[in-house]
Amino acid sequence: MVVVDTHTLIWWVSGDCDQLSPAALAAIEVELKGGDIIVSSITAWEIAMLVQKGRITLTMDVAEWLAVVERIEGVHFMSVDNEIGVKSTELPGEFHKDSADRIIVATARKLAVPVVSADEKIRAYAHVHTIW
Repeated sequence: MVVVDTHTLIWWVSGDCDQLSPAALAAIEVELKGGDIIVSSITAWEIAMLVQKGRITLTMDVAEWLAVVERIEGVHFMSVDNEIGVKSTELPGEFHKDSADRIIVATARKLAVPVVSADEKIRAYAHVHTIW
């Protein structure tokens, strides 16, 4: 089981796998063979915001794109529950203030699994294992 961050999900689903490191792509492929790829529901919000701001363009409506992602076998969206919401504000050590990243990290910590992420701030955070 792994948690994928927003850009990892976008690059992977969009077929822009050149953006992914070999280790990231391998981790995703392993999970597709009977594991779980967890996507925080904050990622759906973040993707919608990126589209609205014109920072990314999808090949279809955001809701439709997310529905396609949900149908990928092995991919599971995980809601931001109260525990994750609170834990995202109580991360140990120093971590930056980006709310979406905090929730993604808190989700991985709750599940005790790595985050697949190119984000240097997530990768530098000592309290979550990352794959990149």
